[in-house]
Amino acid sequence: MITLSRDFIRETKDVSLICGIDEAGRGPLAGPVCAAAVVLGGKFKRHLLNDSKKLTPVKRDELQHIICAEALAWGLGWASHTEIDSINILQASLLAMKRAFDEMINKASERRLLPLGVNITAIVDGLYTPKINMPCKAIVKADAKIPEVMAASILAKTERDTYMNEMAKLYPQYGYETHKGYPTKAHREAVLKYGPSPIQRLTFKVK
Repeated sequence: MITLSRDFIRETKDVSLICGIDEAGRGPLAGPVCAAAVVLGGKFKRHLLNDSKKLTPVKRDELQHIICAEALAWGLGWASHTEIDSINILQASLLAMKRAFDEMINKASERRLLPLGVNITAIVDGLYTPKINMPCKAIVKADAKIPEVMAASILAKTERDTYMNEMAKLYPQYGYETHKGYPTKAHREAVLKYGPSPIQRLTFKVK
């Protein structure tokens, strides 16, 4: 999903924008990795944002609604647990980022919402950049420094948490609603007791 304000289109020419990109779910033993790409625009209230890891679940959910309603553009991308096993978690994370960015750009282009004369530079949290058709820079801890990346971090985290809560209903014995697939003691014990779940990352060590 993506939105881009028509007022913004009329008002912007020859300006530069930042697209923040981040992911959630590199560390878990189960489930997909989710990425988000976000362009906030000049009118967004950036002071509301923070690193998603420093926010409570309730606050993240509140900010998710604000970002989806008020950001100029945003998109989501996923890489499944099988893709993670196949290409490794780093490459899967970069793939999810590319998918998020492509969704954002493609939907905006399809609706002819991208204004002429606007330069967009992508900033990614971490050390590596996805292969996208746009200038892209990796910055360590960008999710704690740059509002657009904070917003992407919040969207990725809330969307993935929602997915894992749904998986908890299908596979209640694994406790995904509490640990979201991360390697807690309870999660490890559940895998050893019941065996790998259908969304288990089989290349990740449980013990």
